[in-house]
Amino acid sequence: MAVVATSYGQIGVQERGTGGVPLVLLHGVGSDKSAWEPQLADFGAKRRTVAFDYPGYGESTFLPDATRDTYAAAILAAMDALSIDRAHVGGLSLGGVVALAIHAAAPDRCASLILADSFAVHPEGQAIHDRSLAAARGLGMRGLAEARADALLAQPADPALRAEVVATMSRIAPAAYAVGAEAVWLADQRERAAAVACPTLILCGTEDRITPPTLSEALKDLIPHAAHVEIAGAGHLSNLERPAVFNRVVDAFLAGVES
Repeated sequence: MAVVATSYGQIGVQERGTGGVPLVLLHGVGSDKSAWEPQLADFGAKRRTVAFDYPGYGESTFLPDATRDTYAAAILAAMDALSIDRAHVGGLSLGGVVALAIHAAAPDRCASLILADSFAVHPEGQAIHDRSLAAARGLGMRGLAEARADALLAQPADPALRAEVVATMSRIAPAAYAVGAEAVWLADQRERAAAVACPTLILCGTEDRITPPTLSEALKDLIPHAAHVEIAGAGHLSNLERPAVFNRVVDAFLAGVES
């Protein structure tokens, strides 16, 4: 665990490995950089692999007026601080939204995009946003996490993983969560997705009830050159629920991009 200093304040970072084209990993709205531990362990044995916290999450400085574009700019600034000029940029859910924002801001810095359980626009985004914030206010973050965990994970969920998801979400400050919820659920990046020219991988758990496979299919329609893979038996947190399959698919994609 560490932080880097940027013009957006300190940004939390977890890093493993050296060499190769770096892999940058971006977490979801109810998470932080620790959610990428299975990928840091695997890919960190092969290349430089870095997971970041958004402003207000984990060890990063809170920015009350942040947007998804602020998140993108902060991650790019953190990459600068770590001397990462160009990387494979991967994100899950909100992370995919931020990855698209990074590409829109600095396409030359994206060797590829990996968009997991994400979307360009969510047809129920406003309703999910409103319900999430109401639950956070009424139940607190731990109560929201307990209420949300079973929808995030394919059932029956592993009890240890469920407990980990609840603990991680419970650590998020309510104000930071509100900023993150707006950044993800109110996003409409269809034009940005259609402009993606770099190699792209779209992944989605077959049991994802938060951002169902139809949204990944819609993303594939916007990025027709993208590879599209469904991960059987995974819910919304496919990298944690089926890490071996997730990592194998990403590894094969990166090998193809770099061949």
